[in-house]
Amino acid sequence: MVAKVIFGRGSFNQLGEIIAPLRKNELAPFIFLVDDVFENKSSFSSKIPLLYSDQIIYISADEEPKTSQVDALVEEIILSTSNLPSGIIGIGGGTILDLAKAVSLLLTNNGSSEDFQGWDLIKNKGIYHLGIPTISGTGSEVSRTTVLTGPTKKLGINSDFTPFDQVILDPELTVGVPKNQWFYTGMDCYIHCIESLNGNFINSFSKSYGVTALKLCEEVFLNSLSHNESQDKLMMASWHGGMSISYSQVGVAHALSYGLSFLLGIKHGLGNCIVFDHLEGFYPEGVRVFKQMKAKHNVSFPKGVCANLSEKQFDIMIDVALSLEPLWENAVGKEWKTQITRSLLKDLYSKM
Repeated sequence: MVAKVIFGRGSFNQLGEIIAPLRKNELAPFIFLVDDVFENKSSFSSKIPLLYSDQIIYISADEEPKTSQVDALVEEIILSTSNLPSGIIGIGGGTILDLAKAVSLLLTNNGSSEDFQGWDLIKNKGIYHLGIPTISGTGSEVSRTTVLTGPTKKLGINSDFTPFDQVILDPELTVGVPKNQWFYTGMDCYIHCIESLNGNFINSFSKSYGVTALKLCEEVFLNSLSHNESQDKLMMASWHGGMSISYSQVGVAHALSYGLSFLLGIKHGLGNCIVFDHLEGFYPEGVRVFKQMKAKHNVSFPKGVCANLSEKQFDIMIDVALSLEPLWENAVGKEWKTQITRSLLKDLYSKM
């Protein structure tokens, strides 16, 4: 679990105080990985507490994080610093937070990040890493995975060393998130809850978080809340939803959306929405409420994203989805291979 958490409006302003005792020396910088939407916002960048040789690296979140991107960042940091950094600080959405976690791990574990895609392959603790989400829903701020797209698969670096050492949850940082992105990412959290609560890996610990997150999602997306209350509750839903899947697992929507993302580059939140819209056969009540939320907020998804794919392209997506065995076991059971066939998955993808 994340050892230290600060929540509150304006808590981002405490970042300097938080990291000051963790600075090793003047030659061991803090590296700030920041979503590039903030690059030209001086009112924001001026709050980043830079000292000595600290660096800000602005990163586009337009694409899903890649293993090649992690490796390039690690190389850049090693070549630009004489000492191991004091820490990595990720400020952004799920893409930036996942990159921050992965870079922290790869600075102390030799090899390419693609070598560690899987479960419990990391052997050494990463350097100190702190996460500050600027959009709510992914749960990356609390999860034990950093999801990366590699040359042959989309799969997380799942380990007990992956979670952040500290997280700052400041709802004020989510101001200005576009409506569609707010909905897609919020639905990522909602789908986390549905898949966790309806899965075979559910337990009392996970359930307590999942039930809380689901209730908060329903309040945010079905009720009429004030702007501040909506921000606060969705940030807490993201946290609780992430905790729920950390101690259970996700399911069908995530498995299929990984295939969409790997082949077509569709971002994670949107990919989950496109898939979940067609999963009445697996999560009937969850999909019913999902469609109700979609209608209330007048949000639509791209249609026909798989309409012109070749058989080879369908096979690539199906291979990626089927490789995520823990997700299928959670969703369907230990005998999932007898029920989840290639023809079933192709039929589902063909509807998208």
